[in-house]
Amino acid sequence: MREVVTIQVGGFANFVGSHFWNFQDELLGLAGDLESDPVFKNHGLNMDVLYRSGETHEGVLTYTPRVVSVNYQGSLGSMSSSGTLYNQPSDVPPPVTTWRGSLSTQHSQRHKRNLFLQSLYEDEQKQSTGMDNGHADAQDEIRDKDIVECLENEVQCWTDFSKVHYHPQSLYELSGLWMDPQGFNNYGSGKDVFSEGFRGEEITDRIRFFIEECDHIQGIQVLVDDSGGFSSVAADLLQNIADEYTNTPVLLYSVRDPSSYMKYKGRKMNISRDLHDAVSFVRLSSFCKLIVPVGLPFLSGGKASSYLHVNDEKLYHCSAVYAAALHSLSLPYRMNLLGPTAVSNNISGALDVNGIVQILSGPRQNMVAILDSSVPAHCLTGNPAEQPLLSKMQSLTPEISEDVEDLQSVETLVVQGALDSGGQRASVSEVQQTISAAYGAAITRPRFCHLSVSTCPLPIPLPFPSIFSDAVGQ
Repeated sequence: MREVVTIQVGGFANFVGSHFWNFQDELLGLAGDLESDPVFKNHGLNMDVLYRSGETHEGVLTYTPRVVSVNYQGSLGSMSSSGTLYNQPSDVPPPVTTWRGSLSTQHSQRHKRNLFLQSLYEDEQKQSTGMDNGHADAQDEIRDKDIVECLENEVQCWTDFSKVHYHPQSLYELSGLWMDPQGFNNYGSGKDVFSEGFRGEEITDRIRFFIEECDHIQGIQVLVDDSGGFSSVAADLLQNIADEYTNTPVLLYSVRDPSSYMKYKGRKMNISRDLHDAVSFVRLSSFCKLIVPVGLPFLSGGKASSYLHVNDEKLYHCSAVYAAALHSLSLPYRMNLLGPTAVSNNISGALDVNGIVQILSGPRQNMVAILDSSVPAHCLTGNPAEQPLLSKMQSLTPEISEDVEDLQSVETLVVQGALDSGGQRASVSEVQQTISAAYGAAITRPRFCHLSVSTCPLPIPLPFPSIFSDAVGQ
């Protein structure tokens, strides 16, 4: 087994992670659906890399992500911090034994389930009681279009669109740290959060729980809000991981939402934020093998704007685009390993996390990689000199000059669910030949390129935002 443990730290990191796990859950559902496209049943991926098997106290088998999520207290919305599978009560803070005075308790109104979460709950109740006969009354049926409208207008937390069950060890709320973006918007504001009380020990124990049950962990992938106090929390956490798991490579995605690029009125505040971001980058990069900055000031207006209609003010929208790219990047280290002479019709170019790090760091030992993406992927064409699959890619890494070519660059390229010029699903060999011909005809090309191919397209779940334009699919 080549397990990967995922860590998500911060509000936007969890938005991206929620979409990422929705993709995985959708793929699992399609693989087990007798009526789904056969390409989803033969995806050639080992889901055990990201997921763990378990069992509840009642003997019910579970299959949950191997993930630890860290966020503000109260950031889980209607979801319990113990998840939904194991029926454990939420953690109750211990009594304050050093205070002898009077106490007052304040309760906030519980976050209600939206239409999407209500429909999930009702479907699960019907399945558990055996009452799902496939015919629902018209008055009781929640239509998909109503759910889509609800998600477009009512998403407040990343749990509002999550369709995934989590293990009780996965969801951690920083006790005493309530949602206050303005008061937690720089590296210094989170400096002592990890070390205060038992927070650091509790988070580390949760990560240790997932790592130590692995047979042979290949790496840790981390999503971090890098502009704000969570970057400091993540840096302290990564330092603990580096000390305890020295030989385990860490692949770090530093994600940033559009609001973090907002300019302050005062020049000193802008300079202060830039200095905090610089300190954040230095500390985070010192505890990982490879760091990939992700997150643009805006996605609308770029190369993808003719195919995607993204509202940059909605974290629900822009996080979906970044999650789709991270899903594709994860495919090489989740592919089933083949023998030296074996050939698969569904996958090609498997790598482990360390292999990806070694390729991208290259002979210059770079620690920073750039992420380019094309969502959705363009069809293959017969003309190598005009291959939109490569030319239409947009950088998702901020502050990158696209008109400058690095002749010493190396890259890993993942092509997922590509179509040929006739709109039919392209085979692995077709993709390989097309990419090889395109680079052969190119004026400039990377020094080295590792190609991974999967014929399985991105599985789009119901809670994915309605951001595709009418041109997609035509």
